[in-house]
Amino acid sequence: MVLLLLSGLFGGLLQALKFPAGVLLGCMVAGILMSLQWGELHPPKPFFILAQAVLGCLMAQSMKPQALNHVLGNLPVFLGVNLLVIAAGGLLGWLMVRRQLLPGSTALWGIAPGAASAMVLMAESHGADMRLVAFMQYTRVVMVTAVAAWVAHLAVSVGAVPASAIHVADSPELIEVIPTLFLAVMSAALAYWLNIPAGGMVLALILGTTLQALGGLVIELPPVLLILAYAVIGWSVGLRFNRSILMHAWAALPMVLAAIAALMGLGLVLALLLVWLVGVSPLTAYLATSPGGADSVVVIAATSAVDAGFVMAMQLVRFMMVLLMGPRVTAWIAKK
Repeated sequence: MVLLLLSGLFGGLLQALKFPAGVLLGCMVAGILMSLQWGELHPPKPFFILAQAVLGCLMAQSMKPQALNHVLGNLPVFLGVNLLVIAAGGLLGWLMVRRQLLPGSTALWGIAPGAASAMVLMAESHGADMRLVAFMQYTRVVMVTAVAAWVAHLAVSVGAVPASAIHVADSPELIEVIPTLFLAVMSAALAYWLNIPAGGMVLALILGTTLQALGGLVIELPPVLLILAYAVIGWSVGLRFNRSILMHAWAALPMVLAAIAALMGLGLVLALLLVWLVGVSPLTAYLATSPGGADSVVVIAATSAVDAGFVMAMQLVRFMMVLLMGPRVTAWIAKK
């Protein structure tokens, strides 16, 4: 009950201030405060996977054929930008390992730019300190989400809004909502059963985009369902923090924050490059290159006036590349 009250208070305040992803940010702050005061809490895993599947449907809604053609036409740029982000994460992790700021290869796994939950699980199997990896990963997610929301809010306040946010109908047709809900539930169930990292989001996105392109599905999401999904994602990030992890990581905190800031700085440079090469708006480019927290950035893009299809496609490409390449590259660097 306290978590719900705090989430309503912070989320409502941020929504009133017109912050993008206000519900997600408010629930994240409430989760951090709760976990620091009373220890770790965890939303039930099926609810978290279902929330990811709802966000996957939201991403698929923006991936119209026009957006897909835009992505395919700029595929070398997508791959090159994301390779640079992954390489920068490996370099920063290597430097932190060389300086022995954290035990073993922990820093390498902790700074990897994306697939936070997958990195935490894989780090443990490679002998890294899972608690510190979780601390670094979710600190990065919190910083990226907060800064991206602030930048989006600032862009709106100065009128830099050249594109439209995803439109979610106030009263979507029930005949279109039911198939969308079935897609989300089916994707979540498959991801839970097959134990795929972030599988709810990935499966819903792939299936939804395919069905939508073939004309077999019109994706409609009721606002209340999106609010619930935003809340669960926010809680899942905030509630992972606890006092023991923070105390354990206090000595390394300045260097951790500096490494995260450096990664975000690279994202800003790459965003300027995207504006020049592809011609997208600065805010679209910034959200597209934000290093990590794909589900959080998706929410910000959906509630901001940006080219949501471009942002979501870039985040998806990086997420898949990190998921496929990240553990192998990180394990290789750690071994060397």
